[in-house]
Order: sequence, then structure tokens, then C-alpha cells
Amino acid sequence: MKILIVSDTHGIDEGIEQAIEAEAPFDLLIHCGDVEGREYYIEALAGSDCCIIAGNNDFFSDLNREEELELCGHRIFVTHGHSYGVSLDIAGLVEEAEYRECEIALFGHTHKPMITKRGNVLAINPGSLSYPRQPGRRPSYVVMELQEGKEPEAEIRYLV
Repeated sequence: MKILIVSDTHGIDEGIEQAIEAEAPFDLLIHCGDVEGREYYIEALAGSDCCIIAGNNDFFSDLNREEELELCGHRIFVTHGHSYGVSLDIAGLVEEAEYRECEIALFGHTHKPMITKRGNVLAINPGSLSYPRQPGRRPSYVVMELQEGKEPEAEIRYLV
């Protein structure tokens, strides 16, 4: 199963349009928050199933703040991350994922891409397609491949 993971698009469509075009076809799009009212556009653009959660800038959104998914035998916790202090450290996020018995935690908020394993949790932040903050400031996203009985494979990718 191919999953496109994005975050922090902040109502700007250009980056997500490019990422979707570059990665299609995929089975699921997961947006880790801060869509700023563009969720219906993103769902229509994706042409596949979507899981879109609310971030700290989605003030008047009806989107869920968190989701738990089970895909190909893997349990996944999806959140924006601001409620877990991810700007300082991901320890709170990892603890929550472990409490929920999730082996993968997807989050955004920092606008910095990362893939790291802490304990039994694979923590993934796709960065931002609109306002990247990592050195070089390249818009980023993650592609994750899931298969039953195999370790998840995830790769940070950048727009040119």
C-alpha cells in the first residue's frame, strides 16, 4: 500500500498539487493538519482515500484532531503534534502512540521533515509543502509503503 503523507499546506495549493502529480497513483493520502479550509479541494485532487486531521491553524474546522488507523496490519496514530510539544521533543508523541498501541506516529507542526525510530514507534513528520523550515527550506512530503508482515518503508521526498 502506497501512502502519501503531507502536512502544513496552510491553504496554499501549489505544493500539494505537485506532490500528488509526482506520486500518483497512491492508495491513501494522509494530511497531518493545517489545511486551512482546503480539505475538500485536497480530497477531490487526491482521487483516492484521504485522512485529513485538523492542526492548530484549522480554527473553525470540523476535522478530527487525531485519528487511529489500521492498515496492512500496522497501527498508525495521526495528529498534528502541537498538543504533544513536538516543537521541543517528540517524547510526548511517542508516549501517546505507545499508549494507543500504535507502531507508527504521523505528525506535522514543526515544518521540518523527519523519520526516526524511538523505542517501538516509527515517528514521521513530512515537513511542509508551503513553509518549510529545515536547512535549505525545500518543500517536503513522505511516501510510505506498507505491507502485511513487513517493516514499514518511508522516504522523505522534496519538490524541485
